[in-house]
Amino acid sequence: MFMNWLRQQASAAFILLLIRLYLGYTWLTAGWEKQTGEFDATGFLKGAIANSSGEHPAVQGWWAAFLKHVALPNVEFFNVLVVWGEILVGAALILGIFTTFSALMGAVMNFAFMFSGTTSTNPQMVLLTFFLLVAGFNAGKWGVDYWVIPYLRQRFRRNPSYPSQTTRHL
Repeated sequence: MFMNWLRQQASAAFILLLIRLYLGYTWLTAGWEKQTGEFDATGFLKGAIANSSGEHPAVQGWWAAFLKHVALPNVEFFNVLVVWGEILVGAALILGIFTTFSALMGAVMNFAFMFSGTTSTNPQMVLLTFFLLVAGFNAGKWGVDYWVIPYLRQRFRRNPSYPSQTTRHL
């Protein structure tokens, strides 16, 4: 019952719009602050690697190995990836374009930050993001997805004899 409401009802779409705007603003401002400041993830990565040892490590060894052998040697690439990932996810969520994919990419970033030992607002953002992911199309119904998703569905439909869905209800 809750799933049907979340995925189909206009009242849920409005609540999802508020969640989407909050998450989008949070991502966009975080990315913009990094873009306009002097962001460098080197210290963050070294701190996460350091937190992977001891009796109760905050960072798992497999993740620390990834950070040490992949992220740290390529920190310039990750500096760009984090900044533009945050900006693009934020803008997409605010506009409501490719909402489900944008929410998924935001969750991936949240999990990467949490794997690195940072809590902050990441768990809250992941929880809210799950609502967007479960809601599917309804999460972007009050956004650009309202026009883009039906167009893409019609354009890339595998079975041309399948009747088109032309009426959309909010």
